[in-house]
Amino acid sequence: MSALNRKQWCFITIIILSLSCLIAFFAPFKTALIFYKENTEQIAMFLPLDEGDTFQHIFTHSIHLTDVVEKYEVTHKNTIQQTEIIYEEFAIGMPANAQEGEAFTYEDGKYHIKNINQTFDQIKLRNGKVVSENRLVWGNNAQYQVYLNDYVQPGAWFTVKMDKVTLWQYLKGVRVHE
Repeated sequence: MSALNRKQWCFITIIILSLSCLIAFFAPFKTALIFYKENTEQIAMFLPLDEGDTFQHIFTHSIHLTDVVEKYEVTHKNTIQQTEIIYEEFAIGMPANAQEGEAFTYEDGKYHIKNINQTFDQIKLRNGKVVSENRLVWGNNAQYQVYLNDYVQPGAWFTVKMDKVTLWQYLKGVRVHE
């Protein structure tokens, strides 16, 4: 068996480098809160988050027209744990009291249910259509906020879950940013 010549080594090296780049480009690398369009795997938008990061979903209730704040944390299993809900009015769809282990308080004119320990693999979410003021808030001190209407149409609905994005999805997708 003869030794490989210089051209053959260059060809093999180029093939190996090309395959390595393709694998790196399409291998999941970054966790994110991903908004999948309806029940598909098509990404509408995503927010890079890691274990322990927190975020809030704020929406204006369509009946009493006041904000409802839902607070969440990313768990070590890459699930979404609801930790608190804050609202101003009792109305359709709003809880009347806390469950076992939770704390129901009234602070600064708002009702708080704290110590919620509900974990979700995914959340079905609709961007408001009648009153479309849904917001996503994140950061160490909740310093970043975007309106979903800046990224998606009013009335659109999503399956929201923690997942990994590939470098390709990260570069071509709609990343939520401050």
